[in-house]
Amino acid sequence: MSDVSPESTAFPTAPARAEHKGLPETGPRLLADVSLPAAVLHEASLAHNLGWMQAFCEAHGALLAPHGKTTMAPALFRRQLEVGAWAITLATAPQCRAAFVNGVTRLLLANQLVGRANMAIVAELLEAGAELWCLVDSVDNARELDAFFAERGLRLPVLIERGVPGGRCGCRSREEVLALAAVVDAAAGLELSGVEGYEGLVKAEAGASPETAVAAYAADLVDTLIALQRAGWLAVARPLVTASGSAWHDIVAEALRDAGLDERVRRVMRPGCYVTHDHGLYGEAQARVLGRRPALGEGLRPALEVFAQVQSLPEPGLAIVAMGRRDVGGDRLPRALRRYREGGTADRTLSVKGWRVETLMDQHAFVRLPEAAHEVRVGDIVAFGVSHPCLTFDKWRRLCRVNEALEVVEVLATCF
Repeated sequence: MSDVSPESTAFPTAPARAEHKGLPETGPRLLADVSLPAAVLHEASLAHNLGWMQAFCEAHGALLAPHGKTTMAPALFRRQLEVGAWAITLATAPQCRAAFVNGVTRLLLANQLVGRANMAIVAELLEAGAELWCLVDSVDNARELDAFFAERGLRLPVLIERGVPGGRCGCRSREEVLALAAVVDAAAGLELSGVEGYEGLVKAEAGASPETAVAAYAADLVDTLIALQRAGWLAVARPLVTASGSAWHDIVAEALRDAGLDERVRRVMRPGCYVTHDHGLYGEAQARVLGRRPALGEGLRPALEVFAQVQSLPEPGLAIVAMGRRDVGGDRLPRALRRYREGGTADRTLSVKGWRVETLMDQHAFVRLPEAAHEVRVGDIVAFGVSHPCLTFDKWRRLCRVNEALEVVEVLATCF
């Protein structure tokens, strides 16, 4: 749950502050009252992204089940659902439970469910009224799930995962899919509800473009679903076909839209990083999407930044910033975006031209400065852009949502 309601200027109590970093201490001003470093969500960009992806899916006749593992922030789950999301996707059974206790009742577990303890979590969620689907890609797992859920008097809805050679999980051939479907069809504790895939690890063959390879994979998902329908192995009237991360959503959406599927088939998209977007990996992916689809207009906006202070200026051309691997994801180094004086205002920014993060340690960033950077002071506040938001969100148990004046209007909790 969020510590304060949206647009409130109330702040956590002292005990709550004592347990978490990056929170308001003396008032709402990010540049004066918040203990830095802090993870910051910009409301204008956040709201834009929520509406943009929802409208994109609806325009393509798809349902949106955003991947909640990106943020694990119940307040954001609620906003995604309020805007129109059909479900929330999660990666683990405990994540599903965390979402359910925070009001999410339709859950897509985008992995095989392995281990009796995890099966028990899912069984309890089903018994409590959750709608929940999970994946299956092996006969052994299907039989274990069947034995567990049949003993509990439950039927677990499952989607067969279609993988790719050298990829992650999933059946590697149509023959494996059909053999597995026969086992699921005979299982009293399982209900075959459709097919699932993840296109992010599809590799193009020599001479083929990545776009062509992803489109072919999406088409194969549709063909797999049709094969299961023809065999009579789908146990539900409204089966699911689902794919899509945050990099290839345009190609997947168009492939599913144009496949001529029965209207009863639910086409479900599962991007997660779109909600905050980023200044790195997904920023580059979005540029490629807009290059392919210029009619989409502006696209997504980066909404997540980490604000941190210059801690030391130990030698010419070097700033040590109080932000490290415990604060920001490290698949790519963060990027300096803007600088402020402590106690300043949102409209008074200072240059970070030529600033380059060279190294991250646990709590420090080594930032190389250009020769012209003479006005830098200890205590200056720098806004950094991140890459791959999943890897930054999990560093924080509380994030600050701010308005355009850089005033904290909500403190959001995560439940990793």
